[in-house]
Amino acid sequence: MLKLYYSPGSCALASHIALEEAAADYEPVRVNFAEGEQRTPAYLKINPKGRVPALVTDRGILTENPAILLYVAQTFPNAGLAPLDDPFALARMQSCNSYLCATVHVAHAHKMRGSRWADRPESLEDMKAKVPETMAACFELIETEMLAGPWVMGDDYSVADGYLFTLARWLQGDGVDLARFPKVAEHMAQMAARPAVAKVLELHS
Repeated sequence: MLKLYYSPGSCALASHIALEEAAADYEPVRVNFAEGEQRTPAYLKINPKGRVPALVTDRGILTENPAILLYVAQTFPNAGLAPLDDPFALARMQSCNSYLCATVHVAHAHKMRGSRWADRPESLEDMKAKVPETMAACFELIETEMLAGPWVMGDDYSVADGYLFTLARWLQGDGVDLARFPKVAEHMAQMAARPAVAKVLELHS
């Protein structure tokens, strides 16, 4: 059985949604970040990065959403969670997932994880102050160039949709008005209406 380590409010929601959409046989394991469980020796043996998600498989442990999402889509092809028979379309999906991971998530992290990049208090405050601008810029690009509609890939739902939904949920807390991005807002509403998403959100509350 697969085992997913996650923490509420984290990006692990994307991988959690994918597993539920795939009807996978998996065990969700909650990691308590508030109590520092991600830094304990026991968890660091699972994921030396001290982060989530981490997916335990029969062949080893996977980390990072883009890797886990593709693994789920390929392991459960009948779920139709990726355009597996179209190399170009699959690469487009992975391009979106990579942008969410390497650019959007990093922009968000400057709000509360600035110590990864700087030490001076004034530098940390500058990074926090920049977050509404950088996150809005990221979602402007997503709104105009990356979200085909109604789903990321157009008519077909994919694991990229759960990932976009996960990061879009951070906008309000980052000081960005979701109303600026009507396509993203509609996408979020459609995602929230999916039974698998609703089920997973209960575990992340």
